This record gives sequence, structure tokens and C-alpha cells, in this order.
Amino acid sequence: MDLQPEVPEAPLRPFKLAHQLVSFTGISFERRNLMGMVELTIVPNCDSLRLIRLNAKQMRIYSVVLNDVCPATFVYFDPFIKICKDDQKTRSLEDYRVKHLQAAQLTDPDVNNGELMIEVPPDGFSLIQEGRGLRISIEFSLEDPKSGVHFVIPQADKDDEKLLNCSHMFTNCYENSSRLWFPCVDSFADPCTWKLEFTVDKNLTAVSCGELIEVQMTPDLRRKTFHYSVTTPVCAPNIALAVGPFEIYVDPHMHEVTHFCLPGMLPLLKNTVRYLHEAFEFFEETLSTRYPFSCYKQVFVDELDTDISAYATLSIVSVNLLHSIAIIDQTYITRTFMSRAVAEQFFGCFITSHHWSDTWLAKGIAEYLCGLYSRKCFGNNEYREWVQTELARVVKYEEKYGGIILDCSQPPAPLPVSSTNPSAAASKQQEIVHYFPIKSLHTVSPKYVEAMRRKAHLVIRMLEHRIGQQLLIQVFNKQLALATNAASTKIGAGLWSQLLISTNIFIKAIFTVTGKDMSVFMDQTVRTGGHAKFSLSSVFNRKRNTIELEIRQDFVNHRGVRKYNGPLLVQLQELDGTFKHTLQIENTLVKADITCHSKSRRNKKKKIPLSTGEEVDMDLSAMDDSPVLWIRLDPEMILLRDLIIEQPDFQWQYQLRHERDVTAQFQAIQALQQYPTNATRLALTDTIESERCFYRVRVQAAHSLTKVANQMVASWSGPPAMLNIFRKFFGSFSAPHIIKLNNFSNFQLYFLQKAIPVAMAGLRTSHGICPPEVMRFLFDLFKYNENSRNHYTDAYYRAALVEALGETLTPVVSVSMHGTQITPDSLSTDAKLVLDEMTRLLNMEKSLPSYKYVVSVSCLKVIRKLQKFGHLPSLPNFYHRYAAYGVFLDLRIAAMECLVDFVKVDGRSEDLDHLINLLETDPDPAARHALAQLLIDNPPFTREIKKSALDNPSLVERLWERINTKEHGNTKLRCDTVDLYYALYGSKRPNCLQASENQSFYKDLLKEGASSGPSFKKLSDTKQSQSLGDNVKTEPNERHKPAMVTIKRTATEAFAVGDEIIKLEVEHSEVVTVVDDPSHTQAYDSETKVKVQPADEGSGDGHISKRIKTEVFAEDDDGNSMTVLDMAESMRYESSYDEGKFKPSDGLVKKKKKKDKKKHKHKHKHKHSKEKERDRKDKDKDKDKRDPQISRLQTKETATPDTLSSADTSNSNSNSGFGPN
Repeated sequence: MDLQPEVPEAPLRPFKLAHQLVSFTGISFERRNLMGMVELTIVPNCDSLRLIRLNAKQMRIYSVVLNDVCPATFVYFDPFIKICKDDQKTRSLEDYRVKHLQAAQLTDPDVNNGELMIEVPPDGFSLIQEGRGLRISIEFSLEDPKSGVHFVIPQADKDDEKLLNCSHMFTNCYENSSRLWFPCVDSFADPCTWKLEFTVDKNLTAVSCGELIEVQMTPDLRRKTFHYSVTTPVCAPNIALAVGPFEIYVDPHMHEVTHFCLPGMLPLLKNTVRYLHEAFEFFEETLSTRYPFSCYKQVFVDELDTDISAYATLSIVSVNLLHSIAIIDQTYITRTFMSRAVAEQFFGCFITSHHWSDTWLAKGIAEYLCGLYSRKCFGNNEYREWVQTELARVVKYEEKYGGIILDCSQPPAPLPVSSTNPSAAASKQQEIVHYFPIKSLHTVSPKYVEAMRRKAHLVIRMLEHRIGQQLLIQVFNKQLALATNAASTKIGAGLWSQLLISTNIFIKAIFTVTGKDMSVFMDQTVRTGGHAKFSLSSVFNRKRNTIELEIRQDFVNHRGVRKYNGPLLVQLQELDGTFKHTLQIENTLVKADITCHSKSRRNKKKKIPLSTGEEVDMDLSAMDDSPVLWIRLDPEMILLRDLIIEQPDFQWQYQLRHERDVTAQFQAIQALQQYPTNATRLALTDTIESERCFYRVRVQAAHSLTKVANQMVASWSGPPAMLNIFRKFFGSFSAPHIIKLNNFSNFQLYFLQKAIPVAMAGLRTSHGICPPEVMRFLFDLFKYNENSRNHYTDAYYRAALVEALGETLTPVVSVSMHGTQITPDSLSTDAKLVLDEMTRLLNMEKSLPSYKYVVSVSCLKVIRKLQKFGHLPSLPNFYHRYAAYGVFLDLRIAAMECLVDFVKVDGRSEDLDHLINLLETDPDPAARHALAQLLIDNPPFTREIKKSALDNPSLVERLWERINTKEHGNTKLRCDTVDLYYALYGSKRPNCLQASENQSFYKDLLKEGASSGPSFKKLSDTKQSQSLGDNVKTEPNERHKPAMVTIKRTATEAFAVGDEIIKLEVEHSEVVTVVDDPSHTQAYDSETKVKVQPADEGSGDGHISKRIKTEVFAEDDDGNSMTVLDMAESMRYESSYDEGKFKPSDGLVKKKKKKDKKKHKHKHKHKHSKEKERDRKDKDKDKDKRDPQISRLQTKETATPDTLSSADTSNSNSNSGFGPN
């Protein structure tokens, strides 16, 4: 049963919003403050209006005045400031979700609630009774807002005016969060006209929604005021602002479109937006409707927490989407994002949703229109592969977290047959599988919102197949026509409601245009969560010439999976052509006999007609008696489903070779990984070489061939897989082992050139290591890489080569025996060369950075692999410096990803604390959101992991405080933290809190017993040390803070370069203190560093250094001076079978206390004489006889479990890891 909080039902809003003025008279970058006022013009619906509820958060309100003459009293209350009370018992998400939803509903403007309640004074009663408009003026200020408004102020000296002049700010509101920067009715369902005024310094530009009317200088000529007017009614969540020293670029193809960027980025901007006008033309032509506004603006800003945000006539875009003409990979991404923002101007900004439950329509239609434009730009194969990927992501989310209900406002209508119908109770059950409430946007997980957008697009696409694309476009056109007509009227006409769309309105519009009732479809796909999962198997009946199909739904009881009832399309490719059959699915097991149209003709050659009408020659020698070449299920992806198809390998091979649909080719490639045969090898090889195949199919075939080759390693003959293919395409004619000069003009070959080295790097010999020929091949690619005559950058290609080097690495245990000594000089040759190449590339990035530092990002991940596989000590400080604020965002995210993996593997509390500190205090909201997602996807521990050293009450309280109080204004990060809390502890109360309470209970009992007598006191002390020894935790020493990084990325220099050289440092402790407590800590007495220098400057031509240069330094206490030490005595590591585990073997000093020797809590075992053991048992029996109650309080002693981290990986009190000094 889903328990909902009891929230009093508020009446519908007793007034309509007609117009709003927003005026900011002061914007201070130094104090990060905003001063302003708003004036809302409302039209009361009834004479009894006495209380006006508005939305406003994190602001100081000075006065509220009605009609400029009547001061009004007001009350401000924000339930998100403390969602749950200070009750130690409420630490479970089951309790939190109820309070969370209640807080959201108490401020939901759709039910006439809000944080700001204004009482109408008696002087205003007469105005209400006369039916006149009421003007509400509110003066307010924002003082260093934590969310909603973001200031970007570069860290620079006062003398560096170039950087300081790049300071800018922008509003950054998650969905309907405009209440964070001005008082309003923060609902998508309340559009009105707007007048916007912003006064800024004279060297700054204010960009906002609507048409710019005028710019006025203030009397002192130091500031200027920008006046914008929005004559088309739009809602408050679609209002935004950006202020900064922007450079302005008017689109040469459409003068109504204006672009703004930060200083120095105008050349990148011109290249990035040169095709934007095509998106406007496509949408206007497709929808047969003009763009609904009079202008459009794009502002590129720094530190935006999403790639792009669309508002009315304005899109705020991340500066990371800018690219030059030499960039290939980013072009696809940027054009897709910008075209989606234009589509959202039609559905999302102009036409908005009635309620949160109708948001899926605006999101889904905009995504559908964006997909149509992408199909026009990038081709049908790219489009179908994208749809297949979106479907797979939705399936993956639902199977992990539960079904996605697009419209949760009402349950689906029951069908006449109750046995096959998911009734209203079933939909209720579907809802409570989530650990967060789905009835409010401010309580829903960001992952859920993203998955909902994908599913909404798939549902709109399913509608396209049911009613036809032309009729679906007519439905869109009808809604736009009604909205355009309503927008030109005044509020008194009562037509502004036609600017809104809901599920029921959409169903009626479809019925009006097509005559089809889609209510049942909406109930099955929109108001019900989950997807279908089919398993298909077939047998050919030779006597009857039929194919016997068996379709099963065996997973209906699994999370996110539901039973499907309805038609299902089966497509058979036979010798005489393609034949489609529609089966009616009513049960979980359906059997069908389908008569084949062809006779088996294995020995006769004949052209086979395909579904495209093309006829091809096939080698039918591999066939059996069946005339069916392959079987496909739901080929057009018109269902929300997951498929498991069983058919012989030769059918998959025919499907891969001859089916023209790329989705079928992807399915065949995936299935053929289970059939490591020469025929499979040949089919995959032919696919890679075929220029007629879609490039993504060829790339996927290369990765699958790697897996097949590794399974065939014993029978594989010839050179390593794909080596000859690569040399055939990219090798020189005279010397194939030397690749040609880079020429990326053929984009298909470019992506293949990037993918094949990565795929080959995954090849393994029978001993589990990468073949030497592949290693030489990869290093030759670095050596002979030449891009001087190429029109495009090779940054992504070099990043792929770095990734390939990382794929060649194998754990130390697979190449060396346990107990062997590993020093930098005795590392494997391949590991040395990889480490040397990483050092060289990182140093080169300092002076010649790649686009978005993509090479450095790959290098960081490879170094983490070297650590994880035991080639380098697992030390985190190297990544701390790259994760610090001021480094380029992609580098930071890569470093955070490595740190998250480090915490999961090594499990050190101080490193987790460092990540949580970043999550709490980092100035960049994009980095905080990215880090939260990394921790959610790869949590350091889970509820199923028992006795994790990181699972402690302090972490619970820290995260609980974030979701309960501290993130009261930042919905996105609060819900991110809720997701993290669920990933760590689940929905129930954390186990560590119960264990902590039990420990406190035992302590209290022992203290009470201690006061009863001296003999009992002496005994209780002994028992307490034994029973509670496992729960005692020692405080970790304060870790050494890493130095600040000199790589700075400012608003002016988005791709700025630091000038310092990377020094990969390997630290190792020589002295370990062993404490006999179960929660023992290990301390270091000294440290040494190994600095790995890059190759000589003379090796810049690409030659690989044959040996690694190492120097050893010892650092003084002040950390400034360094002394060169002897390499031979500096480092000795002992290899073990634990990944990333290094144990110092020389100079170990083990210290023990006398009392520790009595506990015997070591991991090793001690031998005792029988006499001592017998005496100890006799003493214990005597104690139990004296006081039997105390014996029951004893807890069973258990040995401390082994951990993955060794002495030097579990402690870094004085460590400074790899990184730039």
C-alpha cells in the first residue's frame, strides 16, 4: 500500500496571472548579490480573495505593496529547509520519501500553494469586488545564492584584467525553479506577458527572453539598463537571464537569430552555429508553422551544469559545445543539442504542460522532432541506431530501478477481462517500487527524468507507427495553430489555456484528426510503467514445411518487466523473399505454426530478394533443411521491449551479411559472440572490410571479433585479428607496417581508424597477455603518426591510441609469480613503455593541449589501470590535483572517476571524505552533478556488503543532512544525493546505525554493571574490551592536502594551458606501525618519491624511449627542498594476487604493545602451549560461574577480515601521488 502524506487539498488558484514585471537594479559580481523588484498583475476569479500564494526561495523580501498604496503583510515558509525532524529513527528513505513529497506539495503552485503567503489588506477588498486587476509589488534581494543563479568569476590576480573582465553570471534553474531568483507563480500552467529590465555595468550585456526594446544609460553614465518585452504569454520557468562581457554575432542567414559568446571565442562560435538556420527551416517546413516567437538568442557560458537549457526565445549553452572546423566528433553532438533546443521552442516553451504529469508530452514531442532533423542531417542508419540505443537505455533503467510511469496523475482504466488486465492496484504497486515519489518534479531522481525523456520519445514514435507520420504531424500542427491564435488575444478572452497540453487533450486531438481512440494505448504505455521481454525460439517442421515459433514471457515477475497483450510482428526472411506475420500475444507462452512460402534449395543458386527489394547472391551451403534464413521480432521497434532470440549461428551470419537494417546487424553481431568459429570470424572480418556497411556496425564488429578471437586463441592461425585489415586501409603502399599520413576526409574510415587499435588491444594470447605483435603495432602508430597535412585534428585519434595502450594491460598476477620483487627497473617492458608514453603525452599536453584535453583524459584512465593492475602503487593524490576546481571540466570528471574507483577498490575513509567534500562545496555545479552520478553508478559500498570500513554513522549523518536541510534550494543535487543514499543504504535504515545503537546499549549495560561492585567492575572491563573490540574505530590521521594545480580554465581561455611539466611520482613507505586493535591503522615514518621523466626532447618525433628514466627524491618536512637518493635502495615492492597491493618488504618495523599481545587480533596465527590454553579456559569457566549474566554479554571474537589494500595502499597520511608538482 502506497502511503501518501496528508496534505490539505487547496482550491484552484483564485486568480489568473495577466502580466509580470521583473526589474533588477543592482547586480554585484564582487558580493554575488542581486537587488530587484517584481510586479505581478493578477485578475481575481472570485470576490473572496483574501490570501495570495506565490513562490519564492532563498531571498530576502523587504516589502509587499498592492497597487502601490496598500502595504500587505506576508508570511514566508519553506518546508524544504528541514524536511524531516531531528529524530534519529528517521534515517530511511521509506520515511523520507513521504516527508519529501509532502514538502513538495506544500509549495506546489499547481494546487495553489507556495512559500510566500500574502494577506490582502482591507483596502484591497474594494478592488477585488470591482473585478479590476490587482498589482502586487515585491522588493527583494538575493545574497550569494547557492542555486538558481550562478556567478563565474575567474581566479586571477587583480592585475590580470583580461581574466577579470570575463566574469559573467546566468540563471541556472532545474525545471520549474525560477522561484530561486525572483518571486513568481512558478508553474508551467500559468503563462503571462512579461516586461524585463536589467541594470548592469556599461561594459556588460544583459541577455534575456523576449525582444530587446531599448538600452538606456543611467544618469551617471556608469551603467545601462536593458529593456526586454515578451508579448507572447509564457510561463515563469521559461524566463532566464545571462549577464557578461559577451561578444555578439548576428546569424547571417537569419537576422532574427543572435549568438553571444565570451571574449576570444567568436571564431569558434561562428563555426559552431553556421548550420543552425537549417534547423529552423526544417521545423517550420515539417510542422507547417512559423517559429512562434519574434527572435531567438543563444548565449554560451561557462560552468553550466547541463549541455543546453532552453527558455522562451533564449537558450543558455555550455561553452564546451563550441568547436572549430577541424573537429569531427563534437560536431554531431553540438548540432543535435542545438537542434533540440530549437524544437523545444515549439513544444516546451511556447506550448507547455498542464501539470508535472503532462511534462512527458512536451519532452517527447521535442525529442521526436529533433530525431527527425537528425535523420535528415546524419542519415537513416544513424537515426535507427540512436532509437535502438534509446530503447536499450530505457530497458536498462527500468530493469534496475523499476518501471517509468509517464503520466502518474490517474491510473489506467481497467479492461473488461480482469485476469489479463493490470488493474489500478497493479499500477499502484508499480509506483511504490521507486524509492522516491514520482508525483512531483522536485522529488524525482534526475536519472528518472532523463529516462522518462527517452521513453516519452519512444512512445511518440510508437504513435507515429500507429496513426502515420503525416497524421501525427497534423496533430502537432493543430495544437500549434490553436496556441498561436490564443497567444494573440488578451487574457480576458480566456483562450490562454490553449497554450497548454495534457495527456487527455492530446488524446482528443488525435481523435479529432484521425478518428482513432488512443485511450487504451495511453493506458498501456503512458499510465503504466515497465516494458515487455520476449524470448523467441523456433523449430522447422520439414514434413509440413512450417516453422514452429515459441514466444515466451518468462520475466514478467522481474523488476521493470510487465506482461504484454497485443499484436506482435514477426518477420521471416525466406529464400523467396521477406514475409511478415502478426501474432496475437495473450499469454506468457504463445506457440504458432507459420507456413513457409519457400522450399529448401541448398544446392541451387538463386538470387534472394530482401525486404528492401534488392536481390543478392547467397552461399546457401551452411543451411539446414529450413528455407528460413533468419527471423526478426518487432523489426521496427514499435514496442517497448527487450528481446532474446535463439537461432543457429549460420542464421545470424546470414543476417549480418545480407540484412540491410542496421539494428538487425547489431543484433547479429551481439549474438555471434557466442559462436567462436571460423565462419563467425570470416563474417565479422567481411563486415569490417565492407565499405557498404554503416560505420558503427563495422566498429561494433571489430570489438566483437576481439572477443571471438580470444575464445579461439588455441585454434587461431595467422597474424593477430584485424592487423592486416588496418594495414590494408591505412598502411603505406611500399611499407604496410608504416601508416600513411592522416587523412580524415572520409569520416567512416576515420571512426574505423580510431576503433580498430582499441579492439586489437583487447586481444590475448593463451597466457592471457597481449600479443607482442599488437604491442609493436600500437607503438608504431604513435611513432609514425603524422597529422601535418590533415584538415582535421587528430586529438580524438591519439586519445583512442592511448585508450588502446590501456586495453593491453593485464594484472601483475597474470605475468609474474607470487612473491617476486617488482621495482621500476624490473617492471615488464610493455608496462614501462606504456608509462613512459603516458608521461610524454601528459607533458606535451601542457604546452600543446588537445581539444578539450581528450588525450589527458585518456592518460588519466590508463594510469589508473596501471595502478589497479599492480604496475604502480595505488595512490590518489595524483588525481586530487586534476579533480581540483580550476581544471578543465572533462579532466576533472576523469580524475573523479578514477578517485571513485580508487575508493571502491581500496576503501579508505579519507579519500571518500575528499569526494564528499567536493560534492558539498565545489563551486562548479556541473562537476558536483557529475561526481554524484559517478558515485551512484559505482558506489564505494552497498547495503549487501557487510562490515565495510566506510560504512559508518558519520557518513550517514553527513548525507542525511544534505538531503534533509542543506540542499533545500538545489532540487537537482538534493535528488542526486538521495540517489547516492539509496545506492549505499537502500530504502531501509542503514545497518551501521543499528550496529552503533547496539554498541551503545552494551556500553550502557556495562557501565551500569560497573557500579554494582569492584569484582564486577574488573570483570566488565575485560569483557568490554573483548566484546566491543571489533566495533572500536580509530580516527584516521589528517591527510596531506595536495597542492593547487596550475592548469586553469577561465571564461576567456576555455582551453587554457598550464606551463608546468607533469612528474609522475611513485611514493612508498618504508616503516609500518602494526597495532593489534581490530580497527588498526598503519602509519608511515618516511616517504620517498619516484619521478618518472618523459623521453628526451629529441624524441618528440614520436620515437619511443626504450627505457624509463627514474629519479628518486626525498622531501624535507617543509616540502620545498629535495635530495636525490640512490634508486636501488629507494623502492622494493612485493607482488601479490590482490590488485593494486604493494607490501613493503624491506625495513619493516613492527611495534606491539603488551596489552595488544593478549588480544591476539592479528591476521596471522600464534602458537601457544597446551598448558597456557588450558589455564585460560579454566579461568573463563570460573568467571562465568561467578556471574552468568556477564557471560551472556560477551560477543564472539572474530578475526579481522582481510582487506584488498595493503600497508601502503590503505594509508596516505604523508603521500603525494602522481601529478604535476
